[in-house]
Amino acid sequence: MNGQSAKAILLKTGPGSSIQDMGRMGFAQFGVPSSGAMDQRSFRWVNHLLQNDENDAVLEISQPGFAIRFNSPTQIALAGAIAHMKLKGREIQRTGIISIRSGDILEIGTFHLGARIYLGISRGFQSQSVLGSKSFYKGLTEISQLSTGAELSYIPNPTPVTGHNAAARWSPDWYAKEILTAYPGPDFCLLDLQTREKIVSESFTVSNFGNRMGIQLLELLPNQVPEIATNPIFPGMVQLTSGGKLLVLLRDAQVTGGYPRILLLDEESQWSISQKKPAEQIRFRLSSTSDKAI
Repeated sequence: MNGQSAKAILLKTGPGSSIQDMGRMGFAQFGVPSSGAMDQRSFRWVNHLLQNDENDAVLEISQPGFAIRFNSPTQIALAGAIAHMKLKGREIQRTGIISIRSGDILEIGTFHLGARIYLGISRGFQSQSVLGSKSFYKGLTEISQLSTGAELSYIPNPTPVTGHNAAARWSPDWYAKEILTAYPGPDFCLLDLQTREKIVSESFTVSNFGNRMGIQLLELLPNQVPEIATNPIFPGMVQLTSGGKLLVLLRDAQVTGGYPRILLLDEESQWSISQKKPAEQIRFRLSSTSDKAI
């Protein structure tokens, strides 16, 4: 069966399910965002377990109420959010490689911790590549998110993945923490001392306004900083509007903007905030190299 095309059918899915890989780099000059998996740590973990290429495409699932049926044998791995899952109607707790038989149905219910699950499959999902990436993006790929009834191609692999001497264990501790590490952004110097101190001393709450483009924080940060000329922006930047809104840019963010860029999250903090649900709190910690700026 190797080399033949198999199908996985989405029996049920909420909004926000998509195919993602590491993203498409080098096209910002043409207005194309990087896209790619929001939580790159979880994405890399499932491909590592499956001994896939590091850029093989996976499913990013951001809502409970998900079900998928596989029509040929393969192996899958799951990482990211901790959720209630069933395979063939039986609850599963495994965080390592899961063998799939023809007709098996995987169901994902309530998310207990975290906001996104990554479902990797042996040799990756075989979707369309655009500009060197299979990552979905509205206006660039044929679709921007998956819907019920969608068919996903993969290469059957009845041979179990071998070579692991210990059981893999996935821990959510790294994204459960509130502290996010950040560096001063290009426009951090425009903030007065009082505003700088608030940024590092107060907690901020993830609002209901969030998607793959970015997350808005609930608390306002009054300021006198004017809007600036349009400048390059990219994932991980934190912008501050004249009305005091803090906007954390994520993988599908546009490539230019006119709001002051006050912070830049380090990579792990970008992955961590993508796993935060509305009402969860975060705090910013400026890196040691930037302490003198306060």
